[in-house]
Amino acid sequence: MDSDVLQTEERRAPRAAVSAPAPSSDDPQWWRSAVIYQVYVRSFADGNGDGTGDLAGVRAHLGYLKDLGVDALWFNPWYPSPLADGGYDVEDYRGIHPQFGTLAEAEALIQEALTLGIRTIIDVVPNHISDQHPWFQAALAAGPGSPERERFWFHPGKGDNGDEMPTRWVSNFQGDTWTRTTNPDGTPGEWYLHLFTPEQPDLNWNHPDVRREHEDILRFWFDRGVAGVRIDSAALLIKDPDLPEVGQKQGPGTHPTEDRDELHDVYRSWRAVADSYPGTRVLVGEVWVPDIVRFTNYLRPDEMHTAFNFDFLARPWGAASFRQSITATLDAHAPVGAPSTWVLSNHDVTRPVTRYGREDTAFAFLKKRFGVPTDPQLGLHRARAAALLVAALPGSLYIYQGDELGLPEVEDLPIDLLQDPMHYRSGGIDPGRDGCRVPLPWSGDRAPFGFSPDGVEPWLPQPEAWRDLTVEAQQADPASTMNLYRDALRLRRQVPADAPLEWWDDAVAVGTPGADEVLAFRRGDLACVVNTGESPVPLPDGAEVVLVSSPLESGRLAGNSAAWLRVWAEAAATGTT
Repeated sequence: MDSDVLQTEERRAPRAAVSAPAPSSDDPQWWRSAVIYQVYVRSFADGNGDGTGDLAGVRAHLGYLKDLGVDALWFNPWYPSPLADGGYDVEDYRGIHPQFGTLAEAEALIQEALTLGIRTIIDVVPNHISDQHPWFQAALAAGPGSPERERFWFHPGKGDNGDEMPTRWVSNFQGDTWTRTTNPDGTPGEWYLHLFTPEQPDLNWNHPDVRREHEDILRFWFDRGVAGVRIDSAALLIKDPDLPEVGQKQGPGTHPTEDRDELHDVYRSWRAVADSYPGTRVLVGEVWVPDIVRFTNYLRPDEMHTAFNFDFLARPWGAASFRQSITATLDAHAPVGAPSTWVLSNHDVTRPVTRYGREDTAFAFLKKRFGVPTDPQLGLHRARAAALLVAALPGSLYIYQGDELGLPEVEDLPIDLLQDPMHYRSGGIDPGRDGCRVPLPWSGDRAPFGFSPDGVEPWLPQPEAWRDLTVEAQQADPASTMNLYRDALRLRRQVPADAPLEWWDDAVAVGTPGADEVLAFRRGDLACVVNTGESPVPLPDGAEVVLVSSPLESGRLAGNSAAWLRVWAEAAATGTT
C-alpha cells in the first residue's frame, strides 16, 4: 500500500489515542439560542506571514472571540482544495489545506476554543467534490460504464454524436451544468454534471459509497470534538435519475435537482450518527427552499437541528417587511419545535453596511452588478440597528466576521485580483463575492492592518479607509460598532432563551408621525424598538434605555436606529411604563 493511501486510511480510522471531550454535554440545548460566529479562515488572520489567513491566526485571536461573546465558531471549508470556489471544491475531507495549517492544528484549535467555552462547527459540502478528488480522477481514468463513474452523474450526450448536453439545467453560478470529457484516444466522451463549476462534479447520492463516505466523514470530525456541521447546498443532493427538464414534472418535490423528498432519508441517517455521540452534535442546513412548509420539513425531530433563515436576510429595509418575515419564520418553526436562526450576511452576501445604504435594500444574487451607488453612513446606521434587532429575536444568531466591525463591501477591487467564479461565469457582469471576503483589519493605521505582518500583502487588498475600523481603533471608542455588538451579546444572555416574542404595537402611540415605520416587541423584561423611518419618534414614557444603535435626539429614537429598553410586563401590555 503506497504512503498516500496509508495516510488516508490512518486518518479514516476512529481516534483511540486522543479522547476529545464531548463539547456539549454540559448544556444539551446550547444550539437553540447560541451566538455563532462565522470564520472565513482565509481572511480572518494571517499567523505565518504569507498573506493568507490560517488556523494559527484564529488561535491567536480566540481571546477576541471570547470577549466578543460568541458561543461557537462556524468555519468555512478548511480542507485541501484547489480553491476553484473558495474551498467549496473539497479534495480531501480528512485533512487541512496546507495554506491554513495542519490537522494537528485544527485539533488543537477545537480544544483551545472549547476551553474558552466556544464550540466548533465545520462546513461539509455533500453535493459535490473537487475534480481533483481521488474519486473523480479514478472515474475519469476508468471510463464509461465503470463502477467508479457510478458515484457521479456521467451520461452520454444527446444527438447523433452525443454533442448535445443531457439537459438544459442552469448552473447556480449561471451557465451550463454539464461538461464533456475526453476519452484516452482523444475522442469526445461522456458528459458529467456540475450544478456549480466544472471543477465541482456532483456526487450521485443514490450510490451507497457516497452515503457511507459522508457518514464516515461526520464520525471523523465528531471524534475530534467538533460540535456540529453546517451542510452546504443541503437541498440539492438528490437528482431525478430520469434527467427531466425543469418543469417537465409538476408538483412538490418533483424538481429534478432541488428539494426532492428522498433527501430526508439522508438527513435522518446523519442525525442518527450525530445522536450517537455524547452531548448534542448539531446539523445546520443551508436550505434555500421558498415553501415554508417544505423548508421546515428539514427540521423535524429526526432530521436537522436548525437551518439558515435566508428570508430575513433578503428582505428590504422596513418595519412591515421585517415584521412579516419574523412572523412567518416563527410561525413556521413552531410546529416542529425548532428554533429560528437569524443572520444579516455571510461569505456570499453583500455586507449590510453597503446593502442597507442602497435605494434597493433587498438582496438577490441575480441583481448584483458593478457601480450600484450606496450611502455608507445611512447603511452603517441601518446595519447597527439591524444588529440590535436580530440579537433580540428568539433563536440562534449568526455573525459573519467583520460585521461586528461595521465593515462595508469592498467594491473597487482590481478586476485582475477577483477570484470568485460567480464573476467569471456571469461574463464579468456580476462583481462576485470577493468584496465581502477582504481580510479583516486588526490594528495599525495602514494596510495590512495587523492581518499580516507589516510589508506583507494580503491575498486581497484592504481599503486605506479601514484604518478607522480596526479592532484596535474600535476598542477605544465606547460607541463603536464592535462595542455595540459586545454590549448586545452580553445583554442578550440576560434574556431567557425560551422567552417568547410579544409584539408591542403601541410602543409608539398610533397616530404619532412615523409610528407606522416602527417595529417593537418584548421578550421577558427586554423590549426592542426599531425606527426604520427617517424622522425621530418618541420612546415610551419612563422606559429605561439600556442600549441604542445611534444617539437619542432630545430623548427620541433617531431615524434608522434601534433601542433596547427595560420594561415591566404590565407596562408593555398597555403601551406605558
